[in-house]
Amino acid sequence: MKRGMSFGFALLFALSLVACNTVRGVGRDIEAGGKAIQKATR
Repeated sequence: MKRGMSFGFALLFALSLVACNTVRGVGRDIEAGGKAIQKATR
C-alpha cells in the first residue's frame, strides 16, 4: 500500500514539473508574440 502511494506521489510530482514547464513555455510564446506586435506597430 505504501509503495503504491509513494509511486502515486512521485507521479504527481513529475506531472506538476511538466505542467510548470509547459506554462512557462506558453508565457514565453505570448511574450514573444506581444513583442512582435509592438515592433510591427512602430
